[in-house]
Amino acid sequence: MRTLFLNPPSFAGFDGGAGSRWPSTREIESYWYPVWLCYPAGMLPDSKVVDAPPHGISIEQTVAMAKDFELLVLFTSSPGFHVDVKIAEMMKDSNSKMQVCFVGPPVTMEPDKTLDSTKAIDFIVRREFDYQIAQYAKGTPLSEIPGVSYRKNGVNVHNPESPYIENLDELPWVSKVYKRDLDFKKYNVPFLLNPYISFYTSRGCPAMCTFCLWPQTHSGHRWRLRSVTDIVNEVRYVLENFPGLREIFFDDDTFNYRKQRTIELCAELKKLKFTWSCTSRVTTDEETLRAMKDAGCRLLIVGYESGDQQILKNIKKGATIDMAHRFTANAHKLGLTVHGDFIVGLPGETRETLRNTIDFAKRLDVETIQVSIAHAYPGTEFYDYAKTNNLVQVKMSDDQGHQLPNVIYPGILDEAEMIDWVERFYGEYYFRPKAAWRIVRKAMFNNNDRNRLYKEAKDYLSLRAKRKKFVSDHNKAAALAATPVQPQERA
Repeated sequence: MRTLFLNPPSFAGFDGGAGSRWPSTREIESYWYPVWLCYPAGMLPDSKVVDAPPHGISIEQTVAMAKDFELLVLFTSSPGFHVDVKIAEMMKDSNSKMQVCFVGPPVTMEPDKTLDSTKAIDFIVRREFDYQIAQYAKGTPLSEIPGVSYRKNGVNVHNPESPYIENLDELPWVSKVYKRDLDFKKYNVPFLLNPYISFYTSRGCPAMCTFCLWPQTHSGHRWRLRSVTDIVNEVRYVLENFPGLREIFFDDDTFNYRKQRTIELCAELKKLKFTWSCTSRVTTDEETLRAMKDAGCRLLIVGYESGDQQILKNIKKGATIDMAHRFTANAHKLGLTVHGDFIVGLPGETRETLRNTIDFAKRLDVETIQVSIAHAYPGTEFYDYAKTNNLVQVKMSDDQGHQLPNVIYPGILDEAEMIDWVERFYGEYYFRPKAAWRIVRKAMFNNNDRNRLYKEAKDYLSLRAKRKKFVSDHNKAAALAATPVQPQERA
């Protein structure tokens, strides 16, 4: 079957679920590669991957493609699901014979809800879907494919789960599909060197963080590794086939989880003499960081999450404040750049813990940060906690796809105050002289960086103004609601 793998258009600038760990419209426009879609696409030579958001492909243009395909595989996310359903319905109207399959975390956790949402969806594949899609496209009946949910005689049928893929070396290289179907210069992440290429060297994550979407809903906690030889060969292919490339990003859940494996891999990467970045946990020791730096590592994305030890315990982070300080000091001593991720609104959050986290972040003084609002996605332990305690709100994002708190803490932190804390966090962090000078210095010596930073500043300040208005309007409405109504005087 001629197959279209689609990361659909949605909100303007929305980075959907096909490769993004935190599906949303960002403060600064950024796009991650649709890695998950590219694995099965590499098994089907006559297929096509369409990543609509970074390529500026409209809904109308996407719908027009329906006539050229027999199977549509659409990667959906919780914030964009309702839009994705409408697109699927429009494409089905355009080509009624085309089979439609939805994949991604929401369909894994709520298969009945997905199938019942629209007749346009013919079937879904839960969790990893690489081989299942290829099997169906090559003629295997749905009844014989594990991990599939579909309708039969008006009843939803859920086939037994498929085991996780153990031999990752058997999978195709996603970079070959990028070369075939995508323009790698369209992908931008503010803290990475652009243009960049990203792919995985492993799947799954042994860490038990309660909020993290991927291990709990899609790729699992079992850590599965590609061989060093397979990784090195794909790196070599990328370096030879993407002229102008400035960086490779290893987008694993945690790239350097095991010391011995990381050092072994770095010994081989070092021979290729290229610049790369990756994810990291604060449990990584100085010897491992040194091996990474010597092999060409430039930047680490680190999930610090909170500066309050009790919150780290609440989310089962498996790390301490002391570890974070020691790790960051070691990274900076070695000349590694650090991008720190923080979250507002995790279980146990108060004004005091937020103040602790902002002060903690300023002491770490990493080069760049991202501050996200805690989202409780179905299928995560965080969602179960919030649901049990009646903390879950319905709406995950505003009409532009920007994050809204879907978990609030009555009497402690409401929706508007959490958004206000996000802006306070960014403001206090970046408007310090030391942090501001880092940005100005970067712009002074590079025209590309200067133009890019100018656009990023405009994007951020525009969103900042919208958030401030949201908070102001919310507070005015709350004050008005709290004002007692005075009885009218008689004439």
